[in-house]
Amino acid sequence: MSRFEDERAEMAALLKQRGITDEALLGVMQKIERHQFIAPVFSGRAYEDNALPIDSGQTISQPYTVAFMTEQLLLGWKSIPSGRDIKVLEIGTGSGYQAAVLAELGCRVFTIERHMDLHLQSRKLLEKLGYHIATRCGDGTVGWSEFAPYDGIIVTAAAPDVPEPLLKQLADGGRLIIPVGDLETQSIRILSRTGDAYTAQEAVGFKFVPLIGKKGWNGKQ
Repeated sequence: MSRFEDERAEMAALLKQRGITDEALLGVMQKIERHQFIAPVFSGRAYEDNALPIDSGQTISQPYTVAFMTEQLLLGWKSIPSGRDIKVLEIGTGSGYQAAVLAELGCRVFTIERHMDLHLQSRKLLEKLGYHIATRCGDGTVGWSEFAPYDGIIVTAAAPDVPEPLLKQLADGGRLIIPVGDLETQSIRILSRTGDAYTAQEAVGFKFVPLIGKKGWNGKQ
C-alpha cells in the first residue's frame, strides 16, 4: 500500500476508537483521498485528526467531526424506504470533502458555498473525482428551497441560532445537524422532525468557523 493508504487506514481505525460505529461510513472515510481536498503544502497532515486551513479563511473539518455529524444523519435514515433517493443539503461546501463523504454513502447531495472561489474550486474537484453533486454559490442560511424537502441537512459552520428556513426545508422524519453558539463556544445541535414538532439533542467539544448570512452572523466578525 502507498503511504496515504496506510494513513487512511490508521485514520479510520482512530475514528472507530473514538466511537464511530457505522461500518459503511468508516469504509467511505478510509476510501476518500482527503489529501485531494487540501493544499499540497498540508498533504503530509491530511490524515491527522485535525482541522486544516483552506482558502478564504475557512477550514476543512477534522475527520472525527465529519464522521460524527455524518453518523448522526445516518441514524435518522433508518425509517426511509429502501431504494428511495436520500436528499441531503449541505451548508458550507468548503473544500468539498463532506459532500464527497455523503455522495459516497449514496446520497443525492445539494451543497451551498458563499465564497465564490471555494465554490468554483470544490465544484471543479468534485467533478474531476466523478461525483454528481448539485453545487451553488449563495447564502446557505436561507437554504435551497427549490429542491426541498431534504431528508438531512448538515451545516458545517456555527450559527447564533438555528436558521428558520432550514427547519422548514427539513422533511418529516429528517434530521438537521448544526453547530450553534457564540463565536467562541459551540455545541452541535441534532434536530429531528416529526410532523411540525422538533426534538433536539446536543453534543459538545467542537469548534467551527462562523456561519455568515442573512439568518446567521452578519458578516462583520
